[in-house]
Amino acid sequence: MIRLFAAAAFAVAIATSAQAMSPAPLHQPDGMATRVAFLCGPGRTLVGGVCISRVAKRQIRRCAVWGAGHVCRQWH
Repeated sequence: MIRLFAAAAFAVAIATSAQAMSPAPLHQPDGMATRVAFLCGPGRTLVGGVCISRVAKRQIRRCAVWGAGHVCRQWH
């Protein structure tokens, strides 16, 4: 009886995993792919064509007054 249950469980496991597999790689037409990281790497993002860290982007947002030389003079 235990062998019957074991064989049935094994058959169910094989059958469900076989249905989940795609028969061939999915077709992705040209132009439909979106570059997510924009080749900047992990922890970085593209702003104005330049890769900057997300920490720097957050600090720029927090600045209230910008001074000469791109230096923050007053923080929020």
